[in-house]
Amino acid sequence: MESASLEKPTVIVVDDDPAVRRSLKFSLELEGFSVSTYADAAELLNEAALPSFGCLVIDYNLPALNGLEVLQQLRNGQVRLPAIMITSYPSKTLRESAAAAGIPIVEKPFFNHTLSDSIRAALERQDRR
Repeated sequence: MESASLEKPTVIVVDDDPAVRRSLKFSLELEGFSVSTYADAAELLNEAALPSFGCLVIDYNLPALNGLEVLQQLRNGQVRLPAIMITSYPSKTLRESAAAAGIPIVEKPFFNHTLSDSIRAALERQDRR
């Protein structure tokens, strides 16, 4: 059996903006990631099985549930993938809530390799577990 470090990591992108989903899928695939995209929380939460090695990239402002609520439901369902919250408007309250949950925030628009560097750091932490 291959170790997690030899598997191609899957980045799971959840964002209600189709342009953001397409852009992230394109750019992250160019960086060597496998990418799955979801338009909303329900679509992700109804997924039968998520990969064992990867990273969640979840927009905070989603319809129905916000990104932190989505992550809480995933954690309640025993999904332990590392997560990164993305948002255009990171309020102080959101920053505090995300920090308390151990979730880094990356602001939109993304500059240089900010998001991919955050994903790689999250995957390295997951691989060490």
